[in-house]
Amino acid sequence: MTEPEKLIPLHGGYRKLKSFQVAQLAYDVTVRFAEKYIDYKSRTRDQMVQAARSGVQNIAEGSQASGTSKKTELKLTNVARASLEELRLDYEDYLRQRGLALWEREDPRRVALIARRPATADDVAAWAREVHEGNGLGGQNGLSGPGKEPTSTVSTKSTGSTYPEIAANGALALLAVACSLLDRQLASQEKAFMEEGGFTERLYRVRSQRRNRP
Repeated sequence: MTEPEKLIPLHGGYRKLKSFQVAQLAYDVTVRFAEKYIDYKSRTRDQMVQAARSGVQNIAEGSQASGTSKKTELKLTNVARASLEELRLDYEDYLRQRGLALWEREDPRRVALIARRPATADDVAAWAREVHEGNGLGGQNGLSGPGKEPTSTVSTKSTGSTYPEIAANGALALLAVACSLLDRQLASQEKAFMEEGGFTERLYRVRSQRRNRP
């Protein structure tokens, strides 16, 4: 016998969402970045921190609202995605305006950070130090996998990159992951909304099931 549909299904649980976890990490990294490398009088400093915070908060709020409104969940997830895109542009502007390099998507230093799956801002800071010192380009001494094959043929000597350049590109790598996860999340939410409807449709179904219950 199938369980009857609940009027308010399980919802929330945003802390388990990978998109939330990566967005929260990007937020923590951005707070540190802004404090270290952007003048406290600059409006950009506040805007970057607020955009990072908005990404995190809207993922959480959308997840919590999903119990009674899939439409609100979809809207807030999209707001989170837009906020992180704004933050991504701020980091790119920071690099461009200071003549610093914007690393390619396949750059081994960027790949190494993502492969490490950092959980905290301290993890990202440790990667940044390794990159600055040329220690395996921020990987684990340039080795990966059971066979310990080199992750890159690029020299592991000092890259010559400044800390602001490394930090900004590290944040951009995290944001690329978060944005990709949110794009998939939005597609899934859109599909669910189109197929199942929102709260009104669910209310009708639940009422119908109870009226027809023997």
